[in-house]
Amino acid sequence: MRQTVVAVNAHPDDEAILMGGTLAALADSGLRVVLVTLTRGEAGDANTTEPGARRMEELRASARALGAARVLDLGYADSGMGPGTLPPVSGRQRLHTVPVPHAASRLAALLRDQGAGLVLGYDAAGGYGHRDHVCVHRITRAAVALTPGVRLVEATAPREPILRLVRAAYRLRSLPGLCRCFAPEFTPKQWADSFTPSADITHRVDVREFMAAKRGALQAHASQAQAVDGGSSTMATVLALPARVSGLVLGREFFVEPGRIGAGPPRPQALQDLAAELV
Repeated sequence: MRQTVVAVNAHPDDEAILMGGTLAALADSGLRVVLVTLTRGEAGDANTTEPGARRMEELRASARALGAARVLDLGYADSGMGPGTLPPVSGRQRLHTVPVPHAASRLAALLRDQGAGLVLGYDAAGGYGHRDHVCVHRITRAAVALTPGVRLVEATAPREPILRLVRAAYRLRSLPGLCRCFAPEFTPKQWADSFTPSADITHRVDVREFMAAKRGALQAHASQAQAVDGGSSTMATVLALPARVSGLVLGREFFVEPGRIGAGPPRPQALQDLAAELV
């Protein structure tokens, strides 16, 4: 059996944005890639009579684009973006209400069952701070701690350039057709602690060779590219980027390996080197 890489995500489409190129590269190298989603993304799917069903179909299409061997759903419900607690979906608990030890025990059993050698999770900030992403960070760390011999790296992005970009875009938000994805209550301060400081990133992966697969995975999530309240979704904005700009913006992916922070600057292609140890 090929060695297995398990990518743990909060919602369908998360696998494509911060780690899609890396997953495609790992699959191309001969590793077995398994995509695990903790929720079906119900809160982001308001256009179907069966919440989450379309998003799971899109996740399976994304998996095919990336070369992933399998998609697994841990079965919790999407917590949504707001501060309140939504009611359960078909009896399933919202992810942010689930005790971490309980979810971690289930995820650890899945990792053992799949023969995971390398696990991809999220950084401590949960990327941009979505509460389900923070839950994924905590649950994945706890699950790996219960699974000896499994190595963990956490998807992220360098905080400082992203914050500069967000601030610049926010200043230009009044221009016609630009930055309509900002909610009325948004301020750049909300992203001040997002992602990971550049100095703490341990792995930098050049995925430009796999941009076709990454864009295919992004395009699979068509429901997330639809206009929201007359504006543009983040996914629509990403997919509208010209190929050359897309390569510049999305052509490198970043990871933190717990225990290696402060060990020196990230090495190019380090994650592929890490995965090669599993072959």
